[in-house]
Amino acid sequence: QVQLVESGGGLVQAGGSLRLSCAPSGRTFSIYRMGWFRQAPGKEREFVAAILWSGGSTSYADSVQGRSTISRDNARNTVYLQMNSLKREDTAVYYCAAQRFGKVIRDSRQYDYWGQGTQVTVSS
Repeated sequence: QVQLVESGGGLVQAGGSLRLSCAPSGRTFSIYRMGWFRQAPGKEREFVAAILWSGGSTSYADSVQGRSTISRDNARNTVYLQMNSLKREDTAVYYCAAQRFGKVIRDSRQYDYWGQGTQVTVSS
Protein backbone atom coordinates (compact mmCIF):
# COMPACT_ATOMS: atom_id res chain seq x y z
CA GLN A 1 0.00 0.00 0.00
CA VAL A 2 0.98 3.59 -0.60
CA GLN A 3 -0.25 6.49 1.48
CA LEU A 4 -0.35 9.99 0.03
CA VAL A 5 -0.54 13.19 2.03
CA GLU A 6 -1.11 16.52 0.30
CA SER A 7 -0.45 19.96 1.69
CA GLY A 8 -0.11 23.53 0.52
CA GLY A 9 -3.64 24.45 -0.46
CA GLY A 10 -5.29 27.66 0.65
CA LEU A 11 -6.88 30.93 -0.38
CA VAL A 12 -5.05 33.08 -2.91
CA GLN A 13 -5.93 36.05 -5.04
CA ALA A 14 -6.19 35.76 -8.79
CA GLY A 15 -2.76 36.13 -10.33
CA GLY A 16 -1.06 34.67 -7.28
CA SER A 17 0.85 31.43 -6.78
CA LEU A 18 0.63 28.31 -4.67
CA ARG A 19 2.80 25.25 -4.29
CA LEU A 20 1.15 21.96 -3.47
CA SER A 21 3.14 19.10 -1.97
CA CYS A 22 2.52 15.37 -1.94
CA ALA A 23 4.54 13.02 0.22
CA PRO A 24 4.11 9.31 -0.50
CA SER A 25 4.88 6.72 2.15
CA GLY A 26 4.68 2.96 2.41
CA ARG A 27 5.56 0.84 -0.62
CA THR A 28 6.86 3.75 -2.66
CA PHE A 29 9.06 1.41 -4.69
CA SER A 30 5.88 0.30 -6.43
CA ILE A 31 5.10 3.79 -7.76
CA TYR A 32 5.52 4.32 -11.47
CA ARG A 33 3.95 7.74 -11.93
CA MET A 34 2.56 10.51 -9.74
CA GLY A 35 -0.26 12.76 -10.81
CA TRP A 36 -2.32 15.73 -9.70
CA PHE A 37 -6.04 15.93 -10.35
CA ARG A 38 -8.64 18.46 -9.30
CA GLN A 39 -12.36 18.51 -8.78
CA ALA A 40 -14.50 21.62 -8.66
CA PRO A 41 -18.02 21.59 -7.20
CA GLY A 42 -20.47 19.98 -9.58
CA LYS A 43 -17.74 18.91 -11.98
CA GLU A 44 -15.90 15.69 -12.71
CA ARG A 45 -12.39 15.10 -11.47
CA GLU A 46 -9.93 16.27 -14.10
CA PHE A 47 -6.27 15.71 -14.84
CA VAL A 48 -3.84 18.51 -14.02
CA ALA A 49 -0.28 17.19 -14.31
CA ALA A 50 1.83 14.04 -13.95
CA ILE A 51 5.46 13.03 -13.58
CA LEU A 52 7.33 9.76 -13.65
CA TRP A 53 8.33 8.72 -10.15
CA SER A 54 11.87 8.28 -11.46
CA GLY A 55 11.74 11.90 -12.54
CA GLY A 56 11.94 13.53 -15.94
CA SER A 57 8.93 12.98 -18.14
CA THR A 58 6.03 15.30 -17.33
CA SER A 59 2.58 15.92 -18.74
CA TYR A 60 0.15 18.82 -18.28
CA ALA A 61 -3.45 19.61 -18.98
CA ASP A 62 -3.93 22.38 -21.53
CA SER A 63 -5.68 24.45 -18.89
CA VAL A 64 -2.52 24.71 -16.74
CA GLN A 65 0.21 24.35 -19.37
CA GLY A 66 2.65 27.21 -19.05
CA ARG A 67 1.33 28.22 -15.62
CA SER A 68 2.17 25.12 -13.62
CA THR A 69 5.20 22.96 -12.99
CA ILE A 70 5.23 19.46 -11.53
CA SER A 71 8.49 18.29 -10.01
CA ARG A 72 9.97 15.71 -7.67
CA ASP A 73 12.47 16.23 -4.90
CA ASN A 74 14.35 12.95 -4.57
CA ALA A 75 15.92 13.85 -1.24
CA ARG A 76 12.56 14.68 0.34
CA ASN A 77 10.62 11.99 -1.54
CA THR A 78 8.04 14.61 -2.37
CA VAL A 79 6.22 15.69 -5.49
CA TYR A 80 5.31 19.35 -5.96
CA LEU A 81 2.85 21.23 -8.12
CA GLN A 82 3.82 24.86 -8.49
CA MET A 83 0.89 26.90 -9.79
CA ASN A 84 1.33 30.47 -10.99
CA SER A 85 -0.96 33.09 -12.47
CA LEU A 86 -3.87 31.42 -10.73
CA LYS A 87 -7.37 32.03 -12.05
CA ARG A 88 -10.76 31.72 -10.39
CA GLU A 89 -11.41 28.64 -12.51
CA ASP A 90 -8.49 26.93 -10.79
CA THR A 91 -10.59 26.76 -7.63
CA ALA A 92 -11.03 23.10 -6.73
CA VAL A 93 -9.98 20.33 -4.40
CA TYR A 94 -6.62 19.09 -5.62
CA TYR A 95 -5.75 15.42 -5.25
CA CYS A 96 -2.42 13.68 -5.45
CA ALA A 97 -2.46 10.21 -7.01
CA ALA A 98 -0.05 7.39 -7.75
CA GLN A 99 0.09 4.76 -10.48
CA ARG A 100 1.77 1.40 -9.98
CA PHE A 101 2.23 0.69 -13.66
CA GLY A 102 2.53 2.63 -16.89
CA LYS A 103 -1.10 3.28 -17.68
CA VAL A 104 -3.05 6.10 -19.31
CA ILE A 105 -1.70 9.29 -17.81
CA ARG A 106 -4.82 11.48 -17.83
CA ASP A 107 -7.43 8.95 -16.73
CA SER A 108 -8.11 9.10 -13.00
CA ARG A 109 -9.36 5.50 -13.09
CA GLN A 110 -5.83 4.40 -13.95
CA TYR A 111 -4.40 5.60 -10.65
CA ASP A 112 -4.16 3.20 -7.74
CA TYR A 113 -3.69 5.42 -4.71
CA TRP A 114 -5.15 8.76 -3.73
CA GLY A 115 -4.58 11.41 -1.13
CA GLN A 116 -7.32 13.08 0.86
CA GLY A 117 -7.24 16.28 -1.19
CA THR A 118 -6.37 19.88 -0.44
CA GLN A 119 -8.60 22.86 -1.15
CA VAL A 120 -7.40 25.63 -3.44
CA THR A 121 -9.57 28.72 -3.61
CA VAL A 122 -8.76 31.59 -5.95
CA SER A 123 -10.53 34.86 -5.27
CA SER A 124 -10.97 37.73 -7.67
